[in-house]
Amino acid sequence: QVQLVESGGGLVQPGGSLRLSCATSRIIFSIYTMGWYRQAPGKERELVATITSADGTNYADSVKGRFTISRDNAKNTMYLQMNSLKPEDTAVYYCNAAKYSSNYWGQGTQVTVSS
Repeated sequence: QVQLVESGGGLVQPGGSLRLSCATSRIIFSIYTMGWYRQAPGKERELVATITSADGTNYADSVKGRFTISRDNAKNTMYLQMNSLKPEDTAVYYCNAAKYSSNYWGQGTQVTVSS
């Protein structure tokens, strides 16, 4: 049973910062491409950022320059540092692990950007 355990969501004012974390098993973390997706109310789930096992990164245009995805191999944990948050970043953020036809999701963590 693959588990992706997310943490770090919450309520923040516009312009503020949050850091999300996603922990999983060593075998998953070492060979899967890890990523963050988000889903706002009434919208489809969308890609935020991904990071490969070789540290290759990819970002949605809407978060480039504001969000940074990273991984700590010693802790089997992926992070999403979110700076300069905007109200339109409000969504449930999901951790994802993907390789070939295998695709796993975390339970999601709510991020709300509001004054």
